[in-house]
Amino acid sequence: MSLTISLNDGSQVPWLGFGTGTALFGQDAATFVKAAIETGITHLDGAQAYRNEETLGKGIKDSGVKREKLFITTKLAETPAGPIKSTLKTSLKDLGVDQVDLFLIHSPFLARKEEGKLKQWWKEMEEIKKEGLAKSIGVSNFKVEDLQVILEDATIIPSVNQIEMHPYIWDTASVVYDFCKEKGIVVQSYGGLSPITVYSGGSVDPILASAAERLSKESGTTVSPGQVLTKWLIQKGVIIITTSSKVSRIKESLAVPSLPDLTSDEISAIETEGLKVHKRYRMRHVFDE
Repeated sequence: MSLTISLNDGSQVPWLGFGTGTALFGQDAATFVKAAIETGITHLDGAQAYRNEETLGKGIKDSGVKREKLFITTKLAETPAGPIKSTLKTSLKDLGVDQVDLFLIHSPFLARKEEGKLKQWWKEMEEIKKEGLAKSIGVSNFKVEDLQVILEDATIIPSVNQIEMHPYIWDTASVVYDFCKEKGIVVQSYGGLSPITVYSGGSVDPILASAAERLSKESGTTVSPGQVLTKWLIQKGVIIITTSSKVSRIKESLAVPSLPDLTSDEISAIETEGLKVHKRYRMRHVFDE
């Protein structure tokens, strides 16, 4: 089952992307990227900060899949090595492409410390889109306040805000999610499986297990708690970035859209149980934690 999500500029994004951060940070990602594409992934998520854009590009080239079949994202470094346009041109050269499908400001942390910097960055991002170096532009790790700053003067609304999103961060993520939804900004999630991979044994475990059991019976296939979390994100209309380099895990994720939906009671229970604790895995400094 193929599932895409529409951005506010009309672009279509494959719902599941393969991320080259986390375990692949600073590593040669080529083999893993090629394997992800061969498994069925067409959405690749990189960043200048990951220090592996060249190997992401090699993995794309080695896959043999035509450029137009792929959706490629990269992100601006927290401390850009020069004007934003020139850093993106370096990224394009490393990736081996003429245009990325999506270019994001990776973090507002340092820019927000300098008066007017975020607005200036966004103006440069708008120029990049107008020149065709990036098909769509957006942000990452932006709080509501950061979004409000750039929206004051924006002529182009960000297409995406990529944030950590899972039940144990729902207390703060829901505020950003609701604001983005109101403004027509699609939320992308990273760290979505953290309740299982990092914080197992927590309050959401029982509801994930019971939902997995129900879905297993209804679908006639074994459904994992991780697939339940992925289903929760899909039903929120969120684009999901997975950083798992295991082909079996990627296949498990790709199967989720075909599974029966979670009930409203299950969704409510996941969020209610998630609100009992707060556990942020990444970018704590950006969110003052």
